[in-house]
Order: sequence, then structure tokens, then C-alpha cells
Amino acid sequence: MEKCLDRTPLTRDFFDRSVLDVAPDLLGRVLVRTSEEGPIELRLTEVEAYAGEVDPGSHAFRGRTPRNSVMFGPPGHSYVYFTYGMWHCLNLVCGPEGTASGILLRAGEIRVGAEAARKRRFSARHDRELAKGPARLATALDVDRALNGVDVVAGPLGPLSVLHGTPPTPDQVRSGPRTGVGGDGAHQPWRFWIEGDPTVSPYRAHVPRRRRTS
Repeated sequence: MEKCLDRTPLTRDFFDRSVLDVAPDLLGRVLVRTSEEGPIELRLTEVEAYAGEVDPGSHAFRGRTPRNSVMFGPPGHSYVYFTYGMWHCLNLVCGPEGTASGILLRAGEIRVGAEAARKRRFSARHDRELAKGPARLATALDVDRALNGVDVVAGPLGPLSVLHGTPPTPDQVRSGPRTGVGGDGAHQPWRFWIEGDPTVSPYRAHVPRRRRTS
């Protein structure tokens, strides 16, 4: 691991800002997953911002539900959802309480605990693919709905925490449309990534589902 890594935990004030300020600022931060098998540390390289009830792409666009209630709570908590009946995805809640803003963690580089991640991501051909995409990231870190609502700034002994890490320089940060988002939210440049990092996932535009004719 690089010598200049800052292991200072992020504070709640970091997350208590606009989602479009927090999202690019998460790049280069280190997410720590702590469990009985030991820690896994992942440097974030790609994220997506979702702006709550003003964002058609957000789970909170139509208001509060039992599924998305964590998003309306205090900043600095995890929001984990289950998708396509197969995969979990990990988000971090930000913005003032009640705004329901969240940031999807799309990809990262596993710096510590790769051996444990490989056991869950046995189909990965290279370590750079262990957390290349939001479902792969959650699988590699053993994240499921049991971690929904975890306070990531409560302290280093919790199951999830975020360290200051080593943010990229501004010229290394890129932005563009979010992956797989359609409708009115399709063209918002709210996906942020570190340019040239091999762990960043490929962009895929939204493909409308076809209705069966028979």
C-alpha cells in the first residue's frame, strides 16, 4: 500500500454536503470492510451521484418507502439494495437529513484483503476485476442487506468505514452520463471516475426493456 495513504477516518461533515460535491470527492478514498475474516480495503475509483426526489434516476424520486428509508436519514450511512433478484449494490447517503441523496459505489481497487475477495469473486480473471462494477464490488466486500443503514463514520470498529485515502488530482477526474439510467435522468453527467484507472467499469447506456408480444 502506498506510503502517503492518509488513514484519518472521514467525518459526518464530509457527507453532509451536496451529492454533486461529495461524489467526486469520494474518489481515492478508502472503504474498509471489517469482518471476522479480517479487513478488506478498497480505494474508490468510480461512483455515481443520485439526487433524491429531484432525480428521476434515484430510488427516492417518488418519495419515501420501506426500501429506501435509509436515504432520508442522516448522512454518512450505507444504503444497500438488491437488484435483478441476484445482486446487491452499496451506496453512501449524503446531504442534509431528508434530502435522500446517495452515491452508488461503482468500482474500486482492492489494496488489502484481496485473497478474501477472490474467494467470493472466483470468476475474476485479474485482481483489477474483483470490484469492477457495483455488484462485483458488493460481492467482493461481502455486502448484503444486513449492512443496510450502517453508520460509516461511527468508528473504525464498525463493519464499514471510510478513510481519507489519497484523492486524485483534479485533472485525473472525469465525469459523464450514469450507466444504465434512462428517461429524464439519462444525460446527467453524474458518473465520476479516475481517468485511466484499470478498475473503472465500462460505460453502458440504458437499454429499454422490450415487452413480450406473446
